[in-house]
Amino acid sequence: MRGWLARFLRRTENLGDAGERQAADFLSQRGFRIIARQHSSRFGEIDLIAVDGDTLVFVEVKTRRTLSAGDPAEAITPRKQAQLTRVALAYLKRNGLLEQRTRFDVVAVLSPADGTAPVVTHYRDAFTPAGTGPMFA
Repeated sequence: MRGWLARFLRRTENLGDAGERQAADFLSQRGFRIIARQHSSRFGEIDLIAVDGDTLVFVEVKTRRTLSAGDPAEAITPRKQAQLTRVALAYLKRNGLLEQRTRFDVVAVLSPADGTAPVVTHYRDAFTPAGTGPMFA
């Protein structure tokens, strides 16, 4: 890729990475233990996996410069929730953790381009896993 598209994608990746770091720091300061970042499987990626007490937490991070397209958390559509659920289920199966208490959180990071401090909002238990079966009860 060349030109404006390549520059746009680099800026977007940098913004996303910075947002994930800010989200991880935010959660760590609140007692979460981050155990994985950018966990990938054939089903997709989960931004952060953390432990909060006795609960394994799958965290999706959305970072934006402005609210012109709405709150960053609004980008977690039902389709995205289903994808995150599949990735989480694959992680639980691979690690023998199907009986582990889990939840899905969303962290929205508003990181203005003017350099002011980012605003981090944590949505605990943001959505119910999409699907059927024991994990979804």
